[in-house]
Amino acid sequence: MLQQAGKTLDVKDGRAPDFSNLANATLFLAVFLGIWQLVTLLGIYPRSLLPSPADVAVTMAGLVVNGSLALGFGMTIMRLIAGFAISIILGGAMGLLMMKFPGFGKTMSSFGIGLLTFPSIAWVPFAIFIVGASDSGILFVVVMASVFSIMVSTYGAMRNIPPLYIRSARNMGATGLSLFRHVMIPAATPSLIMGLRQGWSFAWHALIGAEMLIYINYGLGHILYFGRQFSDMSIIIATMITIFAIGLAFDRLIFLRLEDRVRRRWGLDQHSE
Repeated sequence: MLQQAGKTLDVKDGRAPDFSNLANATLFLAVFLGIWQLVTLLGIYPRSLLPSPADVAVTMAGLVVNGSLALGFGMTIMRLIAGFAISIILGGAMGLLMMKFPGFGKTMSSFGIGLLTFPSIAWVPFAIFIVGASDSGILFVVVMASVFSIMVSTYGAMRNIPPLYIRSARNMGATGLSLFRHVMIPAATPSLIMGLRQGWSFAWHALIGAEMLIYINYGLGHILYFGRQFSDMSIIIATMITIFAIGLAFDRLIFLRLEDRVRRRWGLDQHSE
């Protein structure tokens, strides 16, 4: 670490830590909690419909203490990882096949884009009748909601590689697997990461909805269903906050960092110079 012009610089990337995003997020959270507390104090809505932040905090603490939140979190994350991994394997393989066979690629691209507009929750009845009301049914919904996004993203990323890269590599003797591994994959990586980020978002949305409608075992969606059944808004809001926090953490700590690293490596970051 070096000190320069009153800022702490990281020798690795030469950039000063940026705390503006953290400050903005903290300010937004404080304003939001303040407005929420004011609305509850004014009694605009009954406490049964809109509990105070303190009520929700107490409920969340209770869910943590009795282990419900940890169990729901663990089950949901396990399903998410399993379903998303299957989607990556199937979607990536289909995208590469589409690139290999152009006619098949054009047909499947239109088909996949059409299915992207299909609400993920609509797969639930189909999964219940075909797969069953089980963990397998939930995984089916997650895969069907995200696999076409990854497939189309992979196909688009490989198609949009600048032809100059491929021609130059071939002129230097790169062919077959070597061309694919050392030229095409690196050139498509930024777009592939964006596709993974989008596919994960679809998978996350579908998973929570499937857990609410396929009443089996446990999960965060199950806790939401429990709160709805007992008309307990504190449980519902506490679980919604947990779902939001998990989604934000995955996006900021995994996908955004991975995207930033790739962009810096390829000189696409405005701060990379």
